[in-house]
Amino acid sequence: MLGGAGRKARATKQAAIAKQRTRRDAAAARKVAGGRTNVRKAPARQAARKALRRSAARFHGRRAFAALVALPLGLLGFLTSPLGRKLGLPWLVHPGRRLYRRLTGAAREQRAERDAAIREEQAAADDAADKEATEEGADGISDQIERPAGPVPNSSDSTATGEGEHVSGFKFEEYAAEMEQAAQAYDPEDAMEILAMVESLPEALTSVANVMKILAERADSEFPLEKEVADGFNDIFGALNSAVAVAEDMGPLFRQAHEHDIARHEDPRNGPEAEKGWNV
Repeated sequence: MLGGAGRKARATKQAAIAKQRTRRDAAAARKVAGGRTNVRKAPARQAARKALRRSAARFHGRRAFAALVALPLGLLGFLTSPLGRKLGLPWLVHPGRRLYRRLTGAAREQRAERDAAIREEQAAADDAADKEATEEGADGISDQIERPAGPVPNSSDSTATGEGEHVSGFKFEEYAAEMEQAAQAYDPEDAMEILAMVESLPEALTSVANVMKILAERADSEFPLEKEVADGFNDIFGALNSAVAVAEDMGPLFRQAHEHDIARHEDPRNGPEAEKGWNV
């Protein structure tokens, strides 16, 4: 009788633990869902913000141009406006003001069209990101780990040292430290070597991001870890993907900022030796 009561108590306890874990997993999934969505869509949103800023700058530039064009007619309007009122000719009244309104109105309409196209493109990019995430299973780490019915003793070979320090077979921190040391000791021969390094950054960061993706997948399907841990790896993967998008802009930015310097190397006038005549 006592044994039956004990088994019933253990079953009740295990059911309560399972229920608590389910609630915790659901709460963690809701918590990271919004952040993961923002990270995944960050590159498209950043590009849209840049495009909208360029559109606004173009609009204000056209407004300034309209003011310059309308200014002479506005001055002329001091003479033509009274004459137009007297003769009943509306086109002579305030010609500068009417020209300014016409030019700025056209610029405003074109800006609205550009902004609408930019927002549509961003929405399409967001939809594509959601679709890709769904296809790749990146929209959420599925709960694939089956929990044992009860505590399971660790029968695997211990990887702990005599002092209790666990040794990992995947020493990510050592590889990262080597990269940091290499960056500190980096001594490029010329700026073109730096350009090559900058243009290879997206590929390098993609490899680092894929490390986190692999860890997320294995934490979900192989390692005996909670769902929150796999979600954490997946969030890091998304954040690094955002860094890849920023790195992709570095190459064009570098080339734009040093256009003339790069041209001396990639397209020297009358050959590299002749280009050295500038002594720069």
